[in-house]
Amino acid sequence: MQNTSHAVMAQRVEPRDSLDDFPTPPWATRALLEHVIRGSVKDFSCLEPACGRGYMARPLSEYFREVVAQDIADYEFGSIQNYLDCVQNREWDWIITNPPFRLAEDFIMKALDECKKGCAFLVRTTFLESIGRFNRIFSLNPPSVFAQFVERVPMVKGRLDPKATTATGYCWLVWDKHRVAESRVVWIPPCRRTLERHGDYPKSELLLM
Repeated sequence: MQNTSHAVMAQRVEPRDSLDDFPTPPWATRALLEHVIRGSVKDFSCLEPACGRGYMARPLSEYFREVVAQDIADYEFGSIQNYLDCVQNREWDWIITNPPFRLAEDFIMKALDECKKGCAFLVRTTFLESIGRFNRIFSLNPPSVFAQFVERVPMVKGRLDPKATTATGYCWLVWDKHRVAESRVVWIPPCRRTLERHGDYPKSELLLM
């Protein structure tokens, strides 16, 4: 029998040529600023280099002085730019994104070189379970904060779905260049209900609720 559940399974594997278009619910981005970074960033600039349709860039603009959005594909939001191949014409205080999973390491390494204050990446919790990534990233430059969502962050391919569920756990990995202490683990408390805003979801998706 075909599984018609809205759940997105943890064993999802994207083709190598996939754009890995899984929009981030805006509340999950607000959770980063409210429960992880926490300090004011209103005087800082931010680059979102995998912006898709802007579901992360828009909530970031509620906190940062300036947010510039880019993506390799044309989603009718932001500018078209291949982040991994481009040379930025300016510096950014923060670089924050939900990167394509298979390119997440490359995004992290590039952002660490380019950001002035810090960078943050929304990744599957299983991203930490890799000897290779430990050797290439975590043992050499561990994140300042590993922030685990205690409630699920549902994402589905190609759209933002307020009814979706998921079997996949997500976390924020944050590198703060001004923090010299050892990595710390924090839990992002249940916050979806308090951080969702009117207008977060497309009207076409709300009609299906």
